[in-house]
Amino acid sequence: MRKLKNSELERLSVDDFKEAEKTPIIIILDNIRSLNNIGSVFRTSDAFLIEKIYLCGITATPPHKDIHKTALGSTDTVDWEYVENTLELVEKLKAEGVKVCSIEQAENAVMLNDFNVEPNTKYALVFGNEVKGVTQNVVSASDMVIEIPQFGTKHSLNISVSCGVVVWDVFSKLKSL
Repeated sequence: MRKLKNSELERLSVDDFKEAEKTPIIIILDNIRSLNNIGSVFRTSDAFLIEKIYLCGITATPPHKDIHKTALGSTDTVDWEYVENTLELVEKLKAEGVKVCSIEQAENAVMLNDFNVEPNTKYALVFGNEVKGVTQNVVSASDMVIEIPQFGTKHSLNISVSCGVVVWDVFSKLKSL
């Protein structure tokens, strides 16, 4: 096997990305502290043609050198918006028919491997603060909570890792419809 060169990857241009049909997934970042985590979420969102990222609360916004360091230009491709109040955003999206799913450990959470996507449904995936997770009022307002199964001694994953795992899983399930 031979590794492919960057020139062989047939990547979209920024303009082509903007015009491409997006995956019906919205990502909501609820009070993310780490600028590197924010940049990583942008990069993951670019990879899977995510429709939009909402940066909420204390979550920093581009342009910022530490976001740029991990985003590698994806802040120029992925549509994003800052919204101060996560709960108000969740209520607005739900009113628009978006299914809001907090990624958290909570009572009655659905394990990611048991989560089934519905056809013709847009999903908003809420990822929370590195220490406190998704705020309780947002969890309570969500349509459902999805939990990433974990089998080791730790009970958490880095938010950028969680985003990659969940987005890949939901993306794959949507593509198989």
